[in-house]
Amino acid sequence: MDKLNNKFIEITQAEMSFTTKKGVFHALKDINLTVKKGEFVTLIGHSGCGKSTLLNLIAGLLTATEGALLCANREISGPSPERGVVFQNHSLLPWLTCFENVYLAVERVFGAAESKAQLKERTRAALALVGLTHAEQKRPHEISGGMKQRVGIARALSMEPKVLLMDEPFGALDALTRAHLQDELLKIVAKTGSTVVMVTHDVDEAVLLSDRIVMMTNGPAATIGEILEVNLARPRERVALAQDAQYMAYRTAVLEFLYHRQAHPAMKEAA
Repeated sequence: MDKLNNKFIEITQAEMSFTTKKGVFHALKDINLTVKKGEFVTLIGHSGCGKSTLLNLIAGLLTATEGALLCANREISGPSPERGVVFQNHSLLPWLTCFENVYLAVERVFGAAESKAQLKERTRAALALVGLTHAEQKRPHEISGGMKQRVGIARALSMEPKVLLMDEPFGALDALTRAHLQDELLKIVAKTGSTVVMVTHDVDEAVLLSDRIVMMTNGPAATIGEILEVNLARPRERVALAQDAQYMAYRTAVLEFLYHRQAHPAMKEAA
């Protein structure tokens, strides 16, 4: 992998502060992180550690108070189709069909250069990628929570982003649906070669999906405490990994960081 790919996303000395009624809240400090092209990186930590804030900085939805953020050697100065975002709340427009929700994004990005037939083909391809061809004419209230999240993923992928940013996309789903979509995401990323940065609270999800796990310290003024390389062969199969000693060692390392070295303040008070 060349030097450019080794620094596809580059975050240098990033800080983030918010002005509140109680004064200045220092959310993040001294964030230094690089993400390689095609890499899957998860951000994990306790509530309030700034995971979503960091993701929003990469998305361009927030502007860092200090420091620099680059994507493909260009400054991140605002939202861009090159960075597709999937939130925990699917954010679908309820009066539009699944097809129309994805088509809106496709039209915005490619509408000036492509015909309607081409835009429709892009939309169908994105829905096919997440296994929703059969549901393209259904509206959000007619499909399950897991299917809504797949439409959200299809919408993000339809824009052919350089980076897929995901903020706990499966957090509100039941355990079986969550596991199914994790497996689907593994297949989609293998097929598209996407670069992914994902926020999660789930240790098993982080180990299953990631090439690296970025573990955040507690806020305020949260920073990166440790980065764990996950050297598990791909493709990954959850049932086989459940008995894998290396998988269990990675899982233990993350739990050790979260519950011993970075025990949440509320947990300390309860102890």
